[in-house]
Amino acid sequence: MKIADKHKLLPFLLTGLVILSDQLVKGFIVKGWPIRNPGGGEFIKDVFSNDFLWIIHVRNKAIAFSLGESLPDFLKPALFVVLPLVVLVFLVCYYLKSDDITGMQRWALAGILGGGFGNIIDRIFRPAGVVDFISVKFYGFLGMDRWPTFNIADSSVVVCGILLFLSVVIPPRQGKEVTHEQKN
Repeated sequence: MKIADKHKLLPFLLTGLVILSDQLVKGFIVKGWPIRNPGGGEFIKDVFSNDFLWIIHVRNKAIAFSLGESLPDFLKPALFVVLPLVVLVFLVCYYLKSDDITGMQRWALAGILGGGFGNIIDRIFRPAGVVDFISVKFYGFLGMDRWPTFNIADSSVVVCGILLFLSVVIPPRQGKEVTHEQKN
């Protein structure tokens, strides 16, 4: 294996780590926490909580922010499993074939892939929906008392998506060029 290939493959460790940690914690939540509805007044103090952070077991049969929840059931597999899977496979192919991606962008894409695959695993193998368990206070910002409940996979997609965006819009700093005169 060439060094360039190893450079491309190393960030996939992050992909695997995100998938593994996401699925392990989701399994722990499913086994140990009752399903709750954080917005429906069913919150019970036996769930880990303080004013800012709740660890609470909820399910999401749609995508981010429960978008698409009211779609007909026959459309959901195509829109929530097949389409994201096609996008993720395209990203993997682009990632592996492109030599124009910086190291930072490779790590960010690897984190996005891990989060995407983590949630697709739930959509395929958890008929009750994607397991979400982190609920944070949002202090009324944007009219929300709490941010919509999320999971490790969601966090990875968002954080790595922001890093990817920043790596595209902020060019990498170039090292100072040292002229012959400066050397003397």
